[in-house]
Amino acid sequence: MKIGFIGLGNMGGPMAANLAKAGHDVTGFDMADVTIAGVKMAGSAAEAAKGADVVITMLPNGQILRAVAADIIPAMDKGATFVDCSTVDVDSARAVAQQAEEAGLLAVDAPVSGGTGGASGGTLTFMAGGSDAAFAKAKPLFDIMGQKAVHCGAAGAGQSAKICNNMILGVTMIATCEAFALADKLGLDRQKMFDVVSTSSGYSWTMNAYCPAPGVGPQSPADNDYKPGFAADLMLKDLRLSQQAAESADADTPMGALAQALYAQFVENEDGKGMDFSAMLPRFEKRGHSE
Repeated sequence: MKIGFIGLGNMGGPMAANLAKAGHDVTGFDMADVTIAGVKMAGSAAEAAKGADVVITMLPNGQILRAVAADIIPAMDKGATFVDCSTVDVDSARAVAQQAEEAGLLAVDAPVSGGTGGASGGTLTFMAGGSDAAFAKAKPLFDIMGQKAVHCGAAGAGQSAKICNNMILGVTMIATCEAFALADKLGLDRQKMFDVVSTSSGYSWTMNAYCPAPGVGPQSPADNDYKPGFAADLMLKDLRLSQQAAESADADTPMGALAQALYAQFVENEDGKGMDFSAMLPRFEKRGHSE
């Protein structure tokens, strides 16, 4: 396929490179001056989109997505497919999909899970929203960039799945970190804590696969001074998206709201900016019950 790829940062760059390596004709654009193996660079987003069978975007937020969509949709050929892999608010995803469909395009919102390692290794999971025809057009590309793609429903369903998943992730990481900090103060050895919880009813992905305690469980960012695998800043972004969606949908999500508040405090008022989201553990270690 002829592919336009807009947004070639830490995630988009490796994704575009994997498509080029698989033999696709990829033209990219990014506001930064970047070079991606196998990718021809265009002078503008519209230039990258012109004549493409599929245009993929990987952008920071919904406002930027809307602006880029307004620029590239008029440049795309009727019948082409617009695939947005950004994590943005559901309303923006739906608005852009509607705009694309009104212009005679197929549209898919397909945020990803798997981080920069998954982007480089081609092992991402895609959560996709859009028509059956749009998903079918994008699926071969998802299979190159990732290991799994789930068609979650109509436009916006991909974003809905992503923010619900990450709301759970944020809440469970906080609970896991709280539990380790409590275990420390109760004199319980961390390895013993892990051995019990990881095979008991407290089992979770944050405990078993991404343990926030250094030297316990599989290798994780905790074993690398909490350098980000998934930054606390990005978790805060996703939790804010979840609460924006909850307000829009009139959903009661008190744990999600509390997780958002705690990550906001950690990132904006403490030392969490630029740290992994599991660095909540040393945060709780330093705090007492009344703080």
